[in-house]
Amino acid sequence: MARKRLLEETLTALRRVREDPEAPSSREELRRVLRSEGSHAVARASSIVGELGLEALVPELVASFPRFFVDLPRSDPGCAAKTALVEALRCLEHDDAGLYERAARHVQMEPVFGGKVDTAVDLRGAAALAIGELGGRDALGWLAELLADPEAPVRVSAARAVGAHGSDAGAPLLRLKALSPEPEPRVVSECLLALLRLDASRQRDFVASFFSRADPLAEAAAIALGESRSAEAFALLRGFLPEAARRGLRRATLLAIAALRRDEAIELLLAMLRDDDAPAAREAMQALGSVGGDAIRERLRAAAAARPEILTP
Repeated sequence: MARKRLLEETLTALRRVREDPEAPSSREELRRVLRSEGSHAVARASSIVGELGLEALVPELVASFPRFFVDLPRSDPGCAAKTALVEALRCLEHDDAGLYERAARHVQMEPVFGGKVDTAVDLRGAAALAIGELGGRDALGWLAELLADPEAPVRVSAARAVGAHGSDAGAPLLRLKALSPEPEPRVVSECLLALLRLDASRQRDFVASFFSRADPLAEAAAIALGESRSAEAFALLRGFLPEAARRGLRRATLLAIAALRRDEAIELLLAMLRDDDAPAAREAMQALGSVGGDAIRERLRAAAAARPEILTP
């Protein structure tokens, strides 16, 4: 009987695959791992298949998936293999709705110190995105369920997936979720951003209405507008700045303005750095620092050098 290969040997073989992915031996190595090796090795091989766009290996990815639902959690601790398989198939635009739906409903409780934890959170999140991108008659129904998932990261992915689905029919679902009690502001922010991506001109006023709500929701709206990177979003964020300052939300709003990556946003932050009082100038400087880019960093250094008092609290 042949000796079972050690995990480290498999990982070494997969590193060689990355070095020469077009070699016939590389494809055969990936097939071998996907067909017969354990969770960690299959997760690594799946990532390689997805990153390299190896569509010829889709049948092996699909065939490997069911065996990691048996003898749980021992066969796939942390859902590493199942998650990597779904992410690879999504990357390769595989259209097996049933596979993604199986992943979307999977819960895997594993023991941790003091209790148990669901390790299938990333799996359900990956499945949500795959379902949204695949579309189809039942997609929004599945995403509605995932928007009610007990785990916040899954709800975030589900909101993003409704936006990726691209149908106007998803807008009421996102509005309802944004208006419902939600302990994680990032979920609300993703709902609002998805609405902007579906139809910015019709949804922008709804998103801006969250400025009048509780501070975490106002901040969520600012984040969504910043990530939308539109000129109209800049106008709304700039208009909100005086109120944001009164409510202690100026720093978050300036970071959202910086996230726009627009020329007018950069100019506003530089003007604040030059002209505003020290606390506001310091926050503008921090927001500019989040943008990156050599040209902006050089302008930031020059403006800050003229105001040494903002460099110390």
